Amino acid sequence: MLWDLLADTGAQLRTDVQLAELTTLRVGGPAAVAECTTTESVVATVGALDAAGVPTLLVAGGSNLLVGDDGFDGVVVRIATTGVDIGTDGVIAEAGANWDAVVGSTVAAGFGGLECLSGIPGSAGATPVQNVGAYGAEVAGLLRRIRLLDRGSGEIRWVRPDELGFGYRTSVLKHRSESVVLAVDFSLRADGSSIPLRFGELAAEVGATAGRSQPAAQVRDAVLRLRAGKGMVLDPADHDTWSAGSFFTNPVISPEQARHLQQAVAAEMGEITMPTWQAPNGVKLSAGWLIEHAGFVKGFPGSAAPARLSTKHALAVTNRGGARAADLVALARTVRDGVAERFGIRLELEPVTVGVAV
Repeated sequence: MLWDLLADTGAQLRTDVQLAELTTLRVGGPAAVAECTTTESVVATVGALDAAGVPTLLVAGGSNLLVGDDGFDGVVVRIATTGVDIGTDGVIAEAGANWDAVVGSTVAAGFGGLECLSGIPGSAGATPVQNVGAYGAEVAGLLRRIRLLDRGSGEIRWVRPDELGFGYRTSVLKHRSESVVLAVDFSLRADGSSIPLRFGELAAEVGATAGRSQPAAQVRDAVLRLRAGKGMVLDPADHDTWSAGSFFTNPVISPEQARHLQQAVAAEMGEITMPTWQAPNGVKLSAGWLIEHAGFVKGFPGSAAPARLSTKHALAVTNRGGARAADLVALARTVRDGVAERFGIRLELEPVTVGVAV
């Protein structure tokens, strides 16, 4: 049935694919996969499957996805488009384009603007869904427009950022399936300078004053060094990178809650200070700090476990080789519940889950 249904869509259909092959966590059971290498094929494939009532799961880089061991009972539409068009003041990337390659190509062409988002695994199309951010930069502040397919009407149009409901690591597109990202359009700095450096660690790495711009190439190199040191740049030989990046988001709480928590930490831990940052809707805490100070150190629970926290960064749940989704879920629950018991803060997942609940 599927072969006939997708015969004229341009998609390449494979059956009984292990989704572990398509995710950076390297877990996930079987599914049928329709790979689309053109935007036209994506539109045709999604349209045909929707018309037939076949459940679909859209996957590109697979870097923010935790799929259960039973797989997906439907068709995975693999978005494998790769086009990148760099103009005089911006870049348009097709949804399946490798994100770090997009950033690298803009910097190599003499432009700045995206350098702080270097080294982030996944696809260009996923960046606005998650409102990806790092080192003081967020997609919401860099995006000019996004090309969307409306699955209900079949309409394709460019959408402005103010229509996407951006928040901290979220947008109206996250956890919803009404639209498909086809392409993204980012503004660039034609003089090759970086955006102002807002993150102290990064500014120190390049020897600059916070708030100042630096050559984008220099900043990109520094970001890649910092991320690699935390196991956050994909490397097949390094199991610390067999992850979904940060598994939990940094919690944002009210100023009053933050004051009470700071007082409790000071009373119990003495001179240890809990780091906080001002956020648009409250006070942001460090999930990594909460995890470590709840007793979950880097590498927890030990070398014999197939699923462990990264040995470089306690915020990453990693597959040490041979882990199943159930192993990762069990570890994530242990950490989440331990932080809640220790600090009264419930951590929220960053990756999207399919067929599992944490």
